Amino acid sequence: MEQSANTNQEAISSPKHQKLGMKKALKFNPYEPGFQTNPYPIYHSLRSVEPIHQSFTGMWVLTRYADAKAVLRDSRFCVDKMSKKVKHKSSYLNHQNLDRLAQVIDKWLIFLDPPEHTRLRGLISKAFSSTSLKFLRPQIQQIADELIDKVQHRGFMDIISDFACPLPCNVIAAILGVPIEDWSKLYHWSDELSNILDPLRSLEDYEQMNKVALEFTDYFKNLITQRQKNLQQDFLSALIVVKEQDNKLSEEEIISVCMLLFFAGEETTVNLIGNGMLALLRHPQQMQQLKLQPTLIQSAVEEILRYDSPIQITTRVATEDVNMDGITIRVGEKVLVALGAANRDPAQFPHPDCFDITRVNNSHLAFADGIHYCLGAVLTRMEAEIAINALVQQLPELKLSQDKLEWRNKVAFRSLKALPVIFKPTNLK
Repeated sequence: MEQSANTNQEAISSPKHQKLGMKKALKFNPYEPGFQTNPYPIYHSLRSVEPIHQSFTGMWVLTRYADAKAVLRDSRFCVDKMSKKVKHKSSYLNHQNLDRLAQVIDKWLIFLDPPEHTRLRGLISKAFSSTSLKFLRPQIQQIADELIDKVQHRGFMDIISDFACPLPCNVIAAILGVPIEDWSKLYHWSDELSNILDPLRSLEDYEQMNKVALEFTDYFKNLITQRQKNLQQDFLSALIVVKEQDNKLSEEEIISVCMLLFFAGEETTVNLIGNGMLALLRHPQQMQQLKLQPTLIQSAVEEILRYDSPIQITTRVATEDVNMDGITIRVGEKVLVALGAANRDPAQFPHPDCFDITRVNNSHLAFADGIHYCLGAVLTRMEAEIAINALVQQLPELKLSQDKLEWRNKVAFRSLKALPVIFKPTNLK
C-alpha cells in the first residue's frame, strides 16, 4: 500500500473541510517537494474531490480513468504542438534560434495529428508489429545477459546506470544499425532531448536541446548517406526504401523518426525497468513468486505499467468547446491527462494501490490510447519482460542497498535517478 499523504494532501482531505472549502484548498503542482517521490496520494485527492480540476496554470487535470480514456479517443482534442512553443522561445534569445529543434520535433508522431500522423504512422508501423520484432528477442536477451555479466562478480550494482539505461539504447542502436562505438553518445543525446516534455525548462536547457538536435541531425545525415550506398538488414535501411502508394519518407522524416526512437524508446523502457524492479524489491513475496514462476512475467510487466507508469502525463488541446460532466472545456484550453492517476482509479482497478503481478483485466493506459497509442509498446514490453526476468533469475538474494531513493525532476516521466542493489556475487558465465 502507498505511504500516507503529505501535509498538503492531509489538509485537502481533512474532515473539517466542506466540499467547497476542499475545492478551494485543492492545488495541483507537480513541482512541489514530495510529488515526484509519491504522486499517488495527490492523485487520489484530486479524483475524490475534483476529478476535473483546473490548475493554477489554467490547464485542466483529469484523474479518472473514464475521463482520461475518453479524451485520448476524442477527435475534438488534438496534441499539443510543441514546435510552436519552441519557436516562441526563440524570440527571447539574442544571438541564436531554436529552429533545428523545432523542425525536428515538428515531425515527431507524438506531436502530429491527422492527416500527417496517419500517413507517417502508416509508413513505419509495420516495422513495430509483434511479428516484425520477434526476431529481436535473442538479441535483447544477449544484451541483458552481457550487462549482468559485467556486475555479477561484484555483488552490487545500480540497476539504472549499469543496466536499465544502456539496454534500450543498445537495442535501438542495434535495430538502426548504429556502430557500437557510438551507442553511448546517442544515449546522452536522447537523455538531453527527453527534457522537451518538461514545460518549465530554462532557455539554457532549450539551447542545449537545440545543440543536441543539430548533432543528432548531422550524425544521421551521414549514416543515411552511407546506407543509401550500401543498404543493410536494419531498420534505417528499411526506412530509406519504404514505400506505400508511392509515398516515401523524406530525409527529414527519417531523421525525426530515428531521434524519436531513441528519445521515447530509451526513456520509457528505462523507467519501466527501474520502476518495475523497485516495486518487486519492495514486495519481496511478489518477486519470489516471479522467480518461481517466470511465465508470470507478462502479467507482471502489465501490472508494473499500471502500478507505477513510466509516463505519468500526456497533454491534449480542445479544438472546440467540450462538455465533460457539466464542465465546459473551451476551445484552445489544454488538458493534462494524468495517466498515472487513471491507472490507480478504484472505479477501474480493484485495490488500485496494491501491487499484484497476477492481476487480470489489466486494461491500463500506460501507453495512452486512441490514435496516439504508443507505437513502440510491443518493443518496450519485450525489453522489460526480458530485462526484469534476467535480473530476478540471475541475481541471487537481490535486495535494495538503501531505502531513500531520489526521483528525477521530470514532470511527464516517473524516473529514478538511481536504484542501488546488493546481491550474492556469482562467477562470470
